[in-house]
Amino acid sequence: MVENSLGRYNLLILCILIGSGLIFFSSCHKKEIIKTINISGAFALYPLTINWAERYHSLHPEVVINVSAGGAGKGITDVLSGMVDIAMLSREISPSEVKKGSWSLTVAKDAVIPTMNSANPFKERILRQGIRPASFREIFISRSLTYWEQLVNLSGKSKINIYTRSDASGAGETWAKFLGTEQENIAGVGVFGDPGMADAIISDKSGIGYNNIVYTYDLKTRLPYKGLLAVPIDMNGNGLLDNDEKFYSSLDSVIQAINDGRYPTPPARELFLVTKGKPRQEAVVNFLQWILTEGQKYVKEAGYVNLPVSGIEKEKMKLN
Repeated sequence: MVENSLGRYNLLILCILIGSGLIFFSSCHKKEIIKTINISGAFALYPLTINWAERYHSLHPEVVINVSAGGAGKGITDVLSGMVDIAMLSREISPSEVKKGSWSLTVAKDAVIPTMNSANPFKERILRQGIRPASFREIFISRSLTYWEQLVNLSGKSKINIYTRSDASGAGETWAKFLGTEQENIAGVGVFGDPGMADAIISDKSGIGYNNIVYTYDLKTRLPYKGLLAVPIDMNGNGLLDNDEKFYSSLDSVIQAINDGRYPTPPARELFLVTKGKPRQEAVVNFLQWILTEGQKYVKEAGYVNLPVSGIEKEKMKLN
């Protein structure tokens, strides 16, 4: 009897010790191993994925989700090499990546927004007239437009300081696509990541660049971050922002403009979660299914654009 009691006591202690590590016990006979999902990739999708991960973990404590941002290029490399379970991608998968086994799920939409310093001395004129797509190409690609005065028909030579992404980013690729070229053809000082881009422009009154929505607008105030300003695009090129082009003052008005097509695609774009092959791991499948159902109600509050109902149903069919 004494030996049996001691054995049960030692077993209980062992359960408690293991429970403080990777195994939780409601009793010694009911154990639940923690399931870990590792995710890396695009800065654009990072804030929303973090939001999803935290909410999902609160519902399923046995699932631990690790999320890291390093750019879309890093994410796709990590998932194809087996370093992570899911990649966050802010661009479409390339044919070569499909050949290597990439499988994608569209989960939300957002956009790349041209940005400038809010203390720019020419901001009032630019906010009134916008910048034509052709002028953006002359700034970022051909470099034939090098002074702010050229944009607002004034005399003077205040140099435009251009910033671009140094990493293989979905934002850089999307902005380049809007300009009709490839990311490597964009001129400017290269900075790493969306936070780096925002910091560079905030620190330079003559700076111009591009950021994803959630790095342009504060989620609490729904207004541009202090020191940062969204640059309106004069899509019809008439030299004046028309009423249907005036939506850059707040996050929610930009989201609405993306929804109804007033903000062009690109630089609006879909966002993807990518796995190597169709996911089979139960924890990953369940998490992705939750994202396409309950998780969708957190998209707008996180600063993103929901997929249409038809789009959600299409992605559900792919997963199932």
